[in-house]
Amino acid sequence: MKHETTHAPGASAGHRLCAITFLFCAVISAASDACAQSAAAEVLAALQTVVVSGSRNEQLRDDLPLSTEVLNAANLEAGQIGDIRDMANGWANVSVKRAPSRFTVTGAGNPTGRDGNAGFNVRGQDGNRVLMLVDGVRLPRSYVNGNNAFGRDTLSLELLKQVELVRGPSSVLYGSDALAGLVNFITQEPADFLRKGDGGLKVSAGRLALSSSGDDHGLTLAATLATGVDPSLQWLLTGTATRAAGLASMGTNDSANVDRTTPNPQADRGASLLGKLVLRPEASQKHVLSLEYVQKNSDVELLSSRAKAPLVAASVVDESASKVLQRERLAWHASYMPDGPWFDRLQTVLSVQNSAVQENGHTLRNDAGLRVRETAYGERALQLGLQADKTLALSSQWSHRITYGMDYARTDVTSWFDGSDPATLPRYVPKKYFPDTRDSSAALYAQSELSDARWSVTPGLRLERFALDVLSQDGFSPPAPTPGKSLSGSNVSPKLGVLYQWSPQWRLFGNYASGFRAPNGAQVNGFTENPTPTTFVTLLANPDLKPETSKSLELGARLHLDRVSLDLAVFAGNYYQLIVDKKPLGGTGVAGDPLLFQTVNVDSARMNGFEFKGAADWGAVAGALVSTPFFYGRTRGVDRSSGLPLNSIDPAKLGFGLKVATPQWDLRLDATHHAAKTASELDSPYLPKPVNPPRIEQFTLPAVTTLDLHLQWRLRRDLRANVGVVNLSDKKYWRWSDVQGLAANSSAVDAYTQPGRYLNLSLVADF
Repeated sequence: MKHETTHAPGASAGHRLCAITFLFCAVISAASDACAQSAAAEVLAALQTVVVSGSRNEQLRDDLPLSTEVLNAANLEAGQIGDIRDMANGWANVSVKRAPSRFTVTGAGNPTGRDGNAGFNVRGQDGNRVLMLVDGVRLPRSYVNGNNAFGRDTLSLELLKQVELVRGPSSVLYGSDALAGLVNFITQEPADFLRKGDGGLKVSAGRLALSSSGDDHGLTLAATLATGVDPSLQWLLTGTATRAAGLASMGTNDSANVDRTTPNPQADRGASLLGKLVLRPEASQKHVLSLEYVQKNSDVELLSSRAKAPLVAASVVDESASKVLQRERLAWHASYMPDGPWFDRLQTVLSVQNSAVQENGHTLRNDAGLRVRETAYGERALQLGLQADKTLALSSQWSHRITYGMDYARTDVTSWFDGSDPATLPRYVPKKYFPDTRDSSAALYAQSELSDARWSVTPGLRLERFALDVLSQDGFSPPAPTPGKSLSGSNVSPKLGVLYQWSPQWRLFGNYASGFRAPNGAQVNGFTENPTPTTFVTLLANPDLKPETSKSLELGARLHLDRVSLDLAVFAGNYYQLIVDKKPLGGTGVAGDPLLFQTVNVDSARMNGFEFKGAADWGAVAGALVSTPFFYGRTRGVDRSSGLPLNSIDPAKLGFGLKVATPQWDLRLDATHHAAKTASELDSPYLPKPVNPPRIEQFTLPAVTTLDLHLQWRLRRDLRANVGVVNLSDKKYWRWSDVQGLAANSSAVDAYTQPGRYLNLSLVADF
């Protein structure tokens, strides 16, 4: 089935893409002829950006032999970035899934949208394959089972001063789950507010911010207070409160049944708190004690799951759900500079983190029967780290810095499913889909950096031992016929990075890196039998599951001229023993021959692609500094056993902007082009179920170009107003991460559209 759309078909979209690319090339060639005044401050800022995630040490981003992205607090504010979905909009080959809340509480398993912002997709790999950190501490993993989905949106961006994304495998420094990349969210410190422009310190300072978002009718209030008697003792406290509704769409069907395409009535509320105490007992020591608390509540009236007439006894006539999500983190980071024979600096981290989600749902049937589901999932995590680094002068030209350390992480994972169902005989039995499990890892790692004025060579190696230990069979076996089993193993992850400064303007780099991801307890031991009046379904455990591994090669170049900056990277990677959750194995769905599912390793995959980004600086025009930022990226991937495309790959994305800056205000217009996703880019034009005719086509995407406008007006030195108009031309479009696996003939296709034109506003005051 072809979806009717007002946009041009794929061929015309390709012509538009060529036209935009031609315009980009014209800007680059014309930049050298721009007027004499240069707005090089933005390029210099990029050169001087310090990141920690690329090497686990503070290092200039331009000196790293790998691809990174950085957003600082000013970027987050000016771009009015409210969540991780907004964050990914301006990055090539990166996306965040956020489907509409169209899940069901009971019946056929459908968790669509229940996990909110589900996590990052980087170069075609998503979910738990992209490690997410806050101040270097692992965030909880995502978990999906049946109608339940727990995402990775346990963040409040108002607490952040910088976000760092590393593309490609990062397991050498960070271990399991960094198979495809990592995102590190770095929170604010007191000095970020107390530091004066002349280098001195204020006694106290802070910030108040009020913002509204039109895509979900959200309202956020944030307040920060920082103080310190002197540099040896400082503290900070930040609190936020939010409320919002469901994410808007361009659907127009407001009926209270499965045909509904407007958002379900939804009420979201959130609160977060960050406290930091920074102690410097002497110049060679720094201790940071952090306390973070994030809570998010959501209540949804699921009008979209109500049945259409004619109704039968079991038809759903009313359904609602609620979720309470919270995360608590207590962490101690310390840094010592004793100038000893074995290290110049020693860093330690000790973190305790508790995360919990409670989901409740109620379903009213046409015969007045009430079905109740109560689901809980929790993680209790302990993380320890010790890292040392030492710099040696090998000669007058060459220096050698070695970084080495150990990591230990332990997470106790538990879940619980309870409820009632008058139609189920025997009575619904509370249970666990997998036993309580301890997921632990211990690792030793080392990275060496040998450098002179032009060369930097960075080899690294990590040895890691992982274990999944079943803590208790209570609530799992029985009713499961086979007890859960423990699993352990080890992995060796090497890497090699090389950077060459060909000239003051050119840097060339190459990076070979390996990654791995150990299976979790739900994947190894997950088991359930779910007989219903119409279908029999069984999910089988797989104690023989193996870790995923990857090998990736990246080559790149960086160019920095007076008026043009450019970053280019090409990459190719092989992924082995990829884990596919709940793969269908057959069966007819009747008693004695249930539909069988199992989490399994599949054959390897190959991915390749490229990204480039940069800016052309036009200098001063009519008293304003004018520049044109841009980016473009594309990924391709195939299953190496079948030669078929991988469905998880996002379409190519191109961004092109115009920025005008004055001392009083900044104005930025961004055009983002999303390429089409056609049936030829899928492993099959049809959905995998049902296997018998009639076969159902998968929904595919037309190409689209959207416009966003952002204005920052500096009313005073300490007061800023930000205005954003998103999707300025009110285009109707979809994102592939949200609609993958959606039937083309679904009556609810428009429910998955992105919001139309909407307005974001914020007011920020420093004191």
